[in-house]
Amino acid sequence: MASALHLSYSTIGWISFSMLIGYSIGQLINGNLADRLSARLMVTAGAYLSILINVAISFSNEGWVIMVLWTLNGYFQSMAWAPGAKLINNWWGEKERGKAFGFYTMAAGLSSVVTYLISILLIQQDYEWRMLFRLPVLLLLVSATLFMIIARDKPPLKLAQRPATDEKAAVKENWSYQYSYVLKNKRFLLVSLAFGFESMARYGLVFWVPVHFLGQDWKQSSNSLWVTLLLPMGMAAGALCFGLVSDTLFKKDRMKAILVGMLASACVSILVYLTPGNWLLLSGLLMLLAGFCVYGPQACFWPLSPDLLGDKYTATGVGFMNMCGYLFAALGEPLLGHVIDWTKTTNSIFIVITIICLLSTVITFAAWKSGSKIEPFFSEAKRDKN
Repeated sequence: MASALHLSYSTIGWISFSMLIGYSIGQLINGNLADRLSARLMVTAGAYLSILINVAISFSNEGWVIMVLWTLNGYFQSMAWAPGAKLINNWWGEKERGKAFGFYTMAAGLSSVVTYLISILLIQQDYEWRMLFRLPVLLLLVSATLFMIIARDKPPLKLAQRPATDEKAAVKENWSYQYSYVLKNKRFLLVSLAFGFESMARYGLVFWVPVHFLGQDWKQSSNSLWVTLLLPMGMAAGALCFGLVSDTLFKKDRMKAILVGMLASACVSILVYLTPGNWLLLSGLLMLLAGFCVYGPQACFWPLSPDLLGDKYTATGVGFMNMCGYLFAALGEPLLGHVIDWTKTTNSIFIVITIICLLSTVITFAAWKSGSKIEPFFSEAKRDKN
């Protein structure tokens, strides 16, 4: 796209920023709506609208048009995650929450694998960039339709693991109270800030790793295409593993699992910086590890919403946390684009990503030390008294 439309890396970074900022705003709005409306219908509607926007982008020729459409795509895409998290929390109880969110996050990681794989195959067949916005969304069309037919907002009453009265009570509370409840939880705010830096690191890798390994001369080293595929593969595996170990090895101490993952991410990013780009075998292994370590902790972040806020505010909390994540990720894209333009090398982004991972580690440590166990900042008794 950059080559065909004569766009600088900074401009490409701002286009990515527009999608992420649209997603961020959408998370703040749609997370709260998911606690009030049908999560199933929100997910389906967002998928169909996203398909239309992607097809429209494929016919665009101006950078500013793509930026506007990409912003809308971000908003429509945001109609999936928090409502989906609400469904997960409705169907699985606290004992299996880490595992359930691990599979959920793994599915998101696998979507990146599929997208990368399709992109690689299309590029190797000399298709232009426009086809990348037309063909992959056909899979979304199929999966969204199946989801609409199969999914249900909550299990039948006989299978429900907790009373449905909580959700009804949450609907009666106005949206400002729900947001204020989230904003008054200091540990949750720290966790959301840490998640923001984790997302900045994750999207820094997702967006700029293909640019780093492919650049303008990818046809002279087409094997580099397959190195980039290992990044989302590592992400999918990391999400599942971190979700499982947070319930077992870390005894539901999800913040400790996040600390391990983000510290490891910083170390791997430094190793990528020190490794010559033509060492494809080692680079591929590091991409696998980078994806595993930077994305895996996300499976531990999401359960912290019901853990810290309670079941009634799951989607509102997830939406707020994801808003922070994508706001930070959006700010990171033009930052990394400017770093590349300034240093004249894509390798420099790995130093920045290392610093970002360390910031996430420090903030998570602060949240972890601020309480000995996971419990809401306001107990139900205190809330009722207020």
